[in-house]
Amino acid sequence: MTELQTVEIGTDCKVVVAMSGGVDSSVAAALLKEQGFDLVGISLQLWNYSWDTDNRFGTCCSLDDLGDARRVAERVGIPFYILNLEKEFREGVVDYFVDEYLKGRTPIPCTACNKKLKFDELMHKAEVYGYDYIATGHYASVMKDSSGRYTVRRGRDASKDQSYFLFNLSQEQLSRLVFPLGDMEKKEVRGLAEKYRLNVAGKAESHEICFIPDNDYAKFIEGEVDAALFRPGNIVTADGDVLGTHKGYPAYTIGQRKGLNLGGLPEPYYVTAIDTVNNEVVVGPKNDLFREEFTVSDVTWQLDHCEAFEAEVQIRYRHQPVACVVTPLPGERARIQLEHPQPAITPGQSAVFYTDDCIVGGGWIE
Repeated sequence: MTELQTVEIGTDCKVVVAMSGGVDSSVAAALLKEQGFDLVGISLQLWNYSWDTDNRFGTCCSLDDLGDARRVAERVGIPFYILNLEKEFREGVVDYFVDEYLKGRTPIPCTACNKKLKFDELMHKAEVYGYDYIATGHYASVMKDSSGRYTVRRGRDASKDQSYFLFNLSQEQLSRLVFPLGDMEKKEVRGLAEKYRLNVAGKAESHEICFIPDNDYAKFIEGEVDAALFRPGNIVTADGDVLGTHKGYPAYTIGQRKGLNLGGLPEPYYVTAIDTVNNEVVVGPKNDLFREEFTVSDVTWQLDHCEAFEAEVQIRYRHQPVACVVTPLPGERARIQLEHPQPAITPGQSAVFYTDDCIVGGGWIE
């Protein structure tokens, strides 16, 4: 891989800060303001929380978060606006989420949201307002090689690194992104929030899917689709033996053990496949989960690649990367051969290939 350099921009550039109301994006705004950038803060109104009578906010982009973002902007001293993208979020993220589960796949809504809304839509608005760059609180860095291609490097804080969610960004998007926290540890960010006396300094992390605050995604999907698409069926072995009944295949994902309600088996069984055609959930012992080769589709290449190359691949957000050989295939696909077999390689999740902690490319597991 050619030598990479961190992308830096001059303070004469105008920057839109995407403010979620959390501590990370708030500190990013305060840092850039202190450095002398011309800033405007924008929060995205993505989901209508008016139905939530239990006030289970604090997920991401909730009404409370928008209020926190506004107060941070006032504290930092920058203009602040809320951009309503509920329609775009419904079509580009929520509908995608439901559709993927109906296909027997496990989606990553945050990756779709990043590309389609936080960057596509926000960059378009930034252009209209005459702003050059978008800044976020992601723990990652934008790098540039000698040929002028951009890539994303892992955040220095390994426990917070978010590069995995940024693999499918285009060169145009990467050329206009700023990640002020890429070389910082989370504890440093908390310290800066206190230094700047931001109201979110002690705010807890958000982990749930923003449009499913109780984290019951199966119930959410059931409420979104026709009853005929979410109906009971058989739980079977790879040989076709019926072991039990499931409540609807969209409620299950590869590697799942809990909720199968299978008794009397000699060892724990896990979901190993989902047969959407026959409405069956296939289960087996843990050994059946392991694979040493798989393919990915819709590959985005951030750096130039050869016919086959050695890399490390990450197949889930919290997955420990493993050594592999990546072989590009026709039609924006690639084959991944793992040095060591891995469990629960799940269709619909992304596989991201790294060299020296920088993204070479990534795609969606088939």
